[in-house]
Amino acid sequence: MRHMWSVMLIVAIGGCGNETQVTQPLRAQVQVDPFHYQIAILSSPGPGLSQGGAINNQGWVAGFSGQADGSRQATLWRGGSVMPLGTLGGTNSGVQWPGLNNVGMIVGISQTATTDTLHEFWSCEAFIPANDQTCLGFVWENGVMRSLPTLGGNQGFAAGVNNRGQVVGWAETAVVDPTCNAPQVLQFRAALWESRRGVTRQLPPFPGDSTSAATAINNRGQVVGISGECDVAVGRRSATHAVLWENGRITDLGNLGGDFWHTPMAINERGDVVGFSNPPNGDLDADSVRAFLWTRAGGMQDLGKLPGDDFSQALGINERGQIVGVSCGSVCRALLWQDGKMYKLQDLVPGFADHLWSARDINDSGQITGRMIQLSTGRRLPFVATPIP
Repeated sequence: MRHMWSVMLIVAIGGCGNETQVTQPLRAQVQVDPFHYQIAILSSPGPGLSQGGAINNQGWVAGFSGQADGSRQATLWRGGSVMPLGTLGGTNSGVQWPGLNNVGMIVGISQTATTDTLHEFWSCEAFIPANDQTCLGFVWENGVMRSLPTLGGNQGFAAGVNNRGQVVGWAETAVVDPTCNAPQVLQFRAALWESRRGVTRQLPPFPGDSTSAATAINNRGQVVGISGECDVAVGRRSATHAVLWENGRITDLGNLGGDFWHTPMAINERGDVVGFSNPPNGDLDADSVRAFLWTRAGGMQDLGKLPGDDFSQALGINERGQIVGVSCGSVCRALLWQDGKMYKLQDLVPGFADHLWSARDINDSGQITGRMIQLSTGRRLPFVATPIP
């Protein structure tokens, strides 16, 4: 999993007086062909890794930012300001999936002040520095971060939220699962939280599987995610099936021919799903996964990768069907798929000298966020790419 933990795994508020001014993204303009973009580089309070993970239709960006003390915090970039969102009492937090809706709710993961007595690796430690603190999913709304309950176990993870305030992710149960690989001990299941109502629902795995995890939800309530064995609680055999939960039913979305790592990352209002899947002979380290698009009419389609690269991932999709993601070899490059064509985002930004590493989400105006490398300093920072005529 050496690639996936650094790539996606590539599968981040205080008072207004502490806000730091940043470059304001241009006003988004819809265009037919993706010929040119303008880049706005978003600042970070500290020198560590920062990344944009979600962008809504207002142009707000949620992700995580490095702090001056070396920690990492879930962060909102809004209206020219950068606002770290805090933690649930622990050291680090972050927004890894497109966990931001159009009414300002943000969901993600945070370490707590509680020591993990089971010493599990858990899903969070693939994304935020490990320190043996338990991790929970959170909702941030109106300046307040609150935790989401588990399903009886110790830990949880929030990945997606729709405009109705429904949150999806996964959480541990109290069941010691024999399909877990050490140090993971407890079973986990996909969860749907309606936090304003105090309701938590478990979404069952595909028949015959032990565990499940939900990764994204649209405004129609369609949920996508993974199903499989407990394994190490990060992809691999936990993602034996890519699935869709809809109207009380679970559907296997298929795969690209491999045995595991079949992982949806986003779903739009039409029910189109993007993610990544192992091809035939793909290994446990996810060294050769491929970006996919699933549609009800066409099933799962391989979106390809850049020539010479090892793997690709599709990470976000908007209502126009524009898809963003990455293709990686010795380095990663941000990608845009539109109208059946693959583009390197770098090629669509004339004169931009820094390196666009990943594209993680795209809003309905075509604005893209992700991670870039500032070549003059080596800093890894969030960006917003705005289409221009």
